[in-house]
Amino acid sequence: MQPTPVGPIDASAVPRFAGIATFARLPRLDEVGRADIAVAGVPFDSGVSYRPGARFGPAHVREASRLLRPYNPAQDVFPFGAQQVADAGDLVANPFDLQDAVAGIEAGARELRERADRFVVIGGDHTIALPLLRAVHAEHGPVAVLHFDAHLDTWDTYFGAPVTHGTPFRRASEEGLIDLTASMHVGTRGPLYDKDDLADDERLGFSVVTSEFVEEHGVAAAIDRMHARIGDAPLYVSIDIDVLDPAHAPGTGTPEAGGLTSRELLRMLRALAGRRIVGADVVEVAPAYDHAQLTAVAASHVVYELLSAMAPRTGGGSDAHA
Repeated sequence: MQPTPVGPIDASAVPRFAGIATFARLPRLDEVGRADIAVAGVPFDSGVSYRPGARFGPAHVREASRLLRPYNPAQDVFPFGAQQVADAGDLVANPFDLQDAVAGIEAGARELRERADRFVVIGGDHTIALPLLRAVHAEHGPVAVLHFDAHLDTWDTYFGAPVTHGTPFRRASEEGLIDLTASMHVGTRGPLYDKDDLADDERLGFSVVTSEFVEEHGVAAAIDRMHARIGDAPLYVSIDIDVLDPAHAPGTGTPEAGGLTSRELLRMLRALAGRRIVGADVVEVAPAYDHAQLTAVAASHVVYELLSAMAPRTGGGSDAHA
């Protein structure tokens, strides 16, 4: 018999603004021993090409997540009652040596998998997707990657560096980490370096649903294309918060006008319920450019919808105040 999951701190007993700011005020992983899903941070931004500051993203998102509650009516699920979710703290990444940081993140993710069946990681910059995909690949083989981002992130190098926040999915494709028949970008927009960037991206295994497609055809059509592309493959979801328009997420390093609304993104994530999500990341939240926690609130709800989509639908959970 499975033990009853330990849920968030009861907000009727401890005010939301008090206590340790774990994600959604969940228990720490060391308090529960093992979890179905671990939420972890990676405070690392040495791979950015423009505005730094995403190293402070995990703490910022955790702070904004205090307002989340146990029942998700949009998905009709108790994400913290149907499964054990715990905050695993942060994976340590060397801020002075990018290659060492990438190796350390991969090692930390592999170790985390010994204590949790799956993980959702809060970045940090998008460089972290590469070591996380390496860790996931070690168990599942090539996975479908559903990548929400303003940018393709399949460029080759920056200043001769092959591993940066703009290159993780090229390296992942080259290393055989992704399913070339089932991966997709959603929400891309804005200028590119060259028209050939799109042909190169397709060769690397990605289909694209642009922000313009969503505007012209609607969210339902975008969801249909997502489902058709990813099929039943094991799925890794990678979300750069800059997929949202700067009006919804100003606190990020490389903002682009014309993005998704937070409502559109959350609806797309809810459509992933029942898919075989084996891991996820939410990255590029940079608090120094945020206003009134707009970006952090959006990111905390993105993580919440991911955890809800990953929850089993066969059982309920506590409806205690939180």
